[in-house]
Amino acid sequence: MTESAVAPDPDVLLALRALSNPVRLQLISWLREPERHFPLEGAIADPAEVGVCVSHIQAKVGLAQSTVSAYMAELQRAGLVRATRVGKWTHYRRDEQRIAQLVAALGQTI
Repeated sequence: MTESAVAPDPDVLLALRALSNPVRLQLISWLREPERHFPLEGAIADPAEVGVCVSHIQAKVGLAQSTVSAYMAELQRAGLVRATRVGKWTHYRRDEQRIAQLVAALGQTI
């Protein structure tokens, strides 16, 4: 890198890496409107407030629970979703503030 080159923000790189997988990108998209994409019957928490149970995400995407959990963990490490435990179940919802920061950072970077 030259002196004038600025190293990319590691948080932006982490988020872009998480979103580079088409399934993870689809998951974050579905979580934008959880009431539309996930069944409300059987939900033990409000999907908009608490998030969507990983078992509901797994049922919709049709992948193994371990795969879905790994994908959601990647999105969480990137700061794109937040996890909340309700009993023995983990619920995920988008971190809209972090996503807005990422979009702003991308606008300044590219």
